[in-house]
Amino acid sequence: MDQKKIGSFLRELRKEHGITQEQFAEKLGVSARTISRWETGSNMPDISLLSEIADYYDVGIPEIIAGERKSDGMNEEVKEVADAMSDYAGEEKAKLVKSIRNISIIGLIALIIYMVLGETGAYERNTLFRYAYGYSEVLIYVTVVMFPLYTTGLLSKLRIRNTGWGRIPGPALKVMAFIAAFAVAALIRIVLSKIF
Repeated sequence: MDQKKIGSFLRELRKEHGITQEQFAEKLGVSARTISRWETGSNMPDISLLSEIADYYDVGIPEIIAGERKSDGMNEEVKEVADAMSDYAGEEKAKLVKSIRNISIIGLIALIIYMVLGETGAYERNTLFRYAYGYSEVLIYVTVVMFPLYTTGLLSKLRIRNTGWGRIPGPALKVMAFIAAFAVAALIRIVLSKIF
């Protein structure tokens, strides 16, 4: 796949339609800089946008991927597959954003509790506050450990990979990852307390 060729083709299509990068970016809901990167070949359009780009320019997705026009029109079956792939990519991205948002909220709440109890010294006067303080500290570490699991896709790779027990269901895998993150966080806390 020749990204430079694809970029030149996208620029040619945009100019044929007589629109600016800014106008096309607005149509797709991306930045003008993103369009510029596509057209220079430094980046490629997200798979979820290929169908929309093809429809707008009235070309086939295979033509965009090839970086040149084909003699026959876009096969309807190819378009349906591309649309399905686009929907799937959008759903996966939405799931990832939701998971990261939830982890962030949990981490932020834990950080606020930890800071309030630490700054006021309330954890020293009350057993319940002491437990909340310690739990919040570990939860902050857990949040930091969970981020790479989600952002790198490692968690979904583990779920897809077959194990001796068969495929691990998503919710069970999340609980297992959370427990593993707690263990790693506790280990980090122990190591840091020995060092400092």
